[in-house]
Amino acid sequence: MAVVKNREYPEHCSLEEALEILLAEFASREPKIKKVRPSEALGLILAEDTASCRNVPHYTASAVDGYAVTASSTSGATPATPVTLTSSEYLWVNTGMPVMEADSVVMVEDTSLETSNGGERLKIFRSATQGENVRAVGEDVMNGQLLACRGDRVTPALVSLLLCAGVKSVPVFARPRTIFIPTGNEIVDEETWLSDGNIPPGLVVDSNSAYAASLFADWGYELDVSRILPDEPELISEAVSKAVGEYDLVIVSAGSAKGLRDHSAGIFESLGKMSFRYVRMKPGRPAMAANIGGVPVICSPGFPMSCAVTLWSLVYPLIRTMSGERVECRDAGYISEAIGSREILKAGLLANHSSPAGVMEWLRVKCAEVEGRKFCWRLSAGASVLWALAEADGIAMLPESGLEIPKGSEITVLLTKRVNLSRRLLFQGSDDPAVNMLVSFVKRAGMELAIRAVGSMGGLAALSRGDAHFAAAHLLDIRDGTYNTSYIEQFSGGRHWRRKLIFHREQGIIASGGNPKNIRGFEDIASGRLTFENRQPGAGTRVLLDYMLKSSGLNAADVVGYDRISITHMEAANKVASGVADATLGIKAAADALGLDFIPVAKEPYELVFSERFEEHPAAPALLEAIESGEWKSAVTRMGGYILPGEATEF
Repeated sequence: MAVVKNREYPEHCSLEEALEILLAEFASREPKIKKVRPSEALGLILAEDTASCRNVPHYTASAVDGYAVTASSTSGATPATPVTLTSSEYLWVNTGMPVMEADSVVMVEDTSLETSNGGERLKIFRSATQGENVRAVGEDVMNGQLLACRGDRVTPALVSLLLCAGVKSVPVFARPRTIFIPTGNEIVDEETWLSDGNIPPGLVVDSNSAYAASLFADWGYELDVSRILPDEPELISEAVSKAVGEYDLVIVSAGSAKGLRDHSAGIFESLGKMSFRYVRMKPGRPAMAANIGGVPVICSPGFPMSCAVTLWSLVYPLIRTMSGERVECRDAGYISEAIGSREILKAGLLANHSSPAGVMEWLRVKCAEVEGRKFCWRLSAGASVLWALAEADGIAMLPESGLEIPKGSEITVLLTKRVNLSRRLLFQGSDDPAVNMLVSFVKRAGMELAIRAVGSMGGLAALSRGDAHFAAAHLLDIRDGTYNTSYIEQFSGGRHWRRKLIFHREQGIIASGGNPKNIRGFEDIASGRLTFENRQPGAGTRVLLDYMLKSSGLNAADVVGYDRISITHMEAANKVASGVADATLGIKAAADALGLDFIPVAKEPYELVFSERFEEHPAAPALLEAIESGEWKSAVTRMGGYILPGEATEF
């Protein structure tokens, strides 16, 4: 572990080292013990061995529905030679009833009750043995028997057993009282966020508190959340000082980096002893911890994914240990519990991946299976991206030694969702908002559709490799002005691929609302006075751009921002909406969605491409039916900029 000069605490620890420091400092302390009723002990850890206080059952009970008898009275009974008993010689019993003086129970199926002038008589067709179908006293549990040991977690079954065994109260380790302190001038509370439609730029909702509280509840722990504190060191210091006097664990959200408004490190050092600062993981690197007044205080970075990783990897094992459980730092199994994973999937990466040297990386991944091969791909990697965490099928942890991981490498995915890959289609190809809507329609049919936007040529290449069930393309052949045919012939390699036109769509130059730069055409794009947002190589929209520039006698080198890349239409349009770029080339639906200006350029066919084997997939009918559904077609028409097959092709 590296130690910065004049610092007495380690910096830039591995996750394992950081956790070892926390547990060494705080795990050796005996947790508080309390006594609770069995019904209140679920999920808690026993602080002492626990024994039964009575026999279970505490009386001789019937194990079946039937007649309690003395075994000797049934001697010789067979279907051919039944034994008849008078009413004083048998007793009807239900399962669980006491058998009184009897020593066995004959099942009702082996008897016949008859009524005569002399009263009821019971015919028995099978002789019983002593003790047959009878539960003896203490058969389940004997008085004084050990039921559970110190350190055992109380399960629903144990709650029931403790109650039956007459245990009035059990000693358990109390769970640590924890508080979450959100900080930052830029965050607003939930009520303000949801009630005010005019949130000024630069403000965000306090999503970390909501996530932390939900995660703690999912773990079975309680979490108190303080009011949001501004970036004022005196107020934060005062809140932390008060919290360590009232709570067993304190979590401070944000302020962990080295910006002008990041005060957590200085506050921790002034109030107590820093345990460590910075952890070699991505995201979550700025995490830190301190011992303040004998209480662990952890600072989680402010970005949502960084906060989540800190809670999973440091807070969860610490509170488990403080609750009386044992956690092994070198066994990352606790991570599976922290993120709620109950299944592990081995899958090959769909694309090359580079990890920072010496840093453990957390990936949010989506998975699919194509013809027996399981794949996974990374979703948006940004620490501030919440969508990727909610959308992901699971989490993959790449070790510090990962570095360059080639396509196809098998990695371990901790699944956080129940995934039936046999019912999931994988689409790789051209991005389009109308296609994204199909996800919901396919899901209604009990199937799934996973979309990976890689551009038209990327989709056809994936289809050629067998890395997708189907693709989509809108590729212009600059030699003859046709779409898709030459590219499909190139990538199919002579295999028979099917094509399905699902709509025509309008492409054009997207500019800021009101078109303040007065953009009229590609001459303006290549004038050098505008910043352009481009699409990735192989995207149909980029092919169209190159064609339009060339046909206008313009050079790509004159386009400022030609090398800037956005993967989707909405991403590129958002760059214009946010002022990062002056213009982009994209579809009208993206411009309309963000209230941007649109200068029409071309109308293009958008086709699905797939092999004949695709139609054998159980989810294929759901997708094809969705495309033909009136509901989806109506939604596409409302978006604007689309013409469906059979409609007039003029926009």
